[in-house]
Amino acid sequence: MSNHEKNKRILLELVKEPHNSRCADCGAPDPDWASYKLGVFVCLNCSGVHRSLSSRVKSIKLDFWEDELVEFMKSSGNASAKVMYERAVPPYYYRPKENDHAVLREQWIRAKYERTEFSGETKYPPLAYTTGFYEGLLWKKGKENTQFLKRKFVLSEREFTMTYYNKDNESKGPKAVIPIKDLNATFQPDKIGHPNGLQLIYQDAIHTRNLYVYHESPQEIVTWYNAIRAARYAYLKTAYPTGSDEELIPKITRNYLKEGYMEKTGPQQTESFKKRWFILDSQNRKLLYFKGQLDAEELGAVFIGTESNGYSVKEYIPKHTRGNKWNCGLMVDTPGRQFVFMCEQERDKKEWLDALKHVLSRPMAPQDYTVEANIKYKN
Repeated sequence: MSNHEKNKRILLELVKEPHNSRCADCGAPDPDWASYKLGVFVCLNCSGVHRSLSSRVKSIKLDFWEDELVEFMKSSGNASAKVMYERAVPPYYYRPKENDHAVLREQWIRAKYERTEFSGETKYPPLAYTTGFYEGLLWKKGKENTQFLKRKFVLSEREFTMTYYNKDNESKGPKAVIPIKDLNATFQPDKIGHPNGLQLIYQDAIHTRNLYVYHESPQEIVTWYNAIRAARYAYLKTAYPTGSDEELIPKITRNYLKEGYMEKTGPQQTESFKKRWFILDSQNRKLLYFKGQLDAEELGAVFIGTESNGYSVKEYIPKHTRGNKWNCGLMVDTPGRQFVFMCEQERDKKEWLDALKHVLSRPMAPQDYTVEANIKYKN
C-alpha cells in the first residue's frame, strides 16, 4: 500500500468518528474536506469559506496528505476545535445549519476562527450584539414601491422595541415602533434580490407587516440579526421565566415552513382565481397571503388548527376554475370556511399538503386559541 493510500485510509477512519462525522461548522453529514491549519473536518460549502480565510484546506479523498498533516488531524479534530473556538457562544447566537443562506455560514465561520468572538476572553469594545442596544443605517424597501432607501434603525433590549425613522433627523419622530414581542427576522436574499437581504416581520393592530432590508456588509447584517435574537431571547426569558433554553431558543426567530405562489378563489368558490404569494408560519399556525412576494401587508390569513378542532387539508379539484391557469388543487377546510388553492405543479401541491399536514398534526397551545379568535377571513 502506498503512503498516499495509507494516509487516505487514516483520514477516512478519522472522519467516521462521531465528533468528526459532521461538518464542524454547519453540521452537514459526511464531511470530505479538512482544514489542516485548524484541524477540523468540514463540508464542501464550508471549505470554500475556510479557503477564503487562507485556512489551508484539502480534500480527504482527492488531495495528497503529508504524514505530519495526518498526524496533526489525528491529534486535533472537531471536538478539540469546538472546545477552543465555541467556548462562549451566547445561547441566542444563531448557529447555521447546512441549508442556511451563505451569509450566515460565512459569518459564523469568520466569527469563530477569524475574529475569535466565542473564545471566552473579554472583548473591548464589547461585541455589538451583546450590549442590549444597537443602532445604524439599513437599506429599506419602500412600502409602495421597489426603491430601497437608507433608514435609521434603533434596537433597545431595555425597552423591548425596534424603532425606525424615515429620515436621519430623529426630531420628526419614528416611522414605527415595533415591539420585540412580535418581531421575527429571517434571511431572504433571493426574494429581496441582495445576498444580505433580511425580512423583518411584526404584528401591528390589524395586519402582519413586512420590512425588507439589507446592508452592504455581511458582518453588519448578521450582527443586526443576532442583536435582534439577543433582544428576543431577553424578552422570552422575561415573559416565560421558568422556560428552559431548550424551550425558548426555537422561539427566538424562525424561518417559514413554506413560501410560494398559489392561485386562490373566493368564499363562494365561483369567483375568479387570483395568483397570490403564500407564507406558512408554523409557529403561529397561520397561512398568510399577499398580492406579491414583497408586499408590506398581507391581504388575509387562514388559521391552521387541528383535525380534532375541525380543520383538515386534502387534494381537491374545484368545479369552477374561472380565471385559473394552474390545475393542481388542494382544499383547506376550517370551521368557518373552505379555502381552495391551485398549484402550478404536482410537486408544489405535495409540498404544500405535507407542510399543512405538519402544522395540523401539532397540538394547539393555549396562545393558539387567541390567534384563532382574532383572525377575520377575507375574500
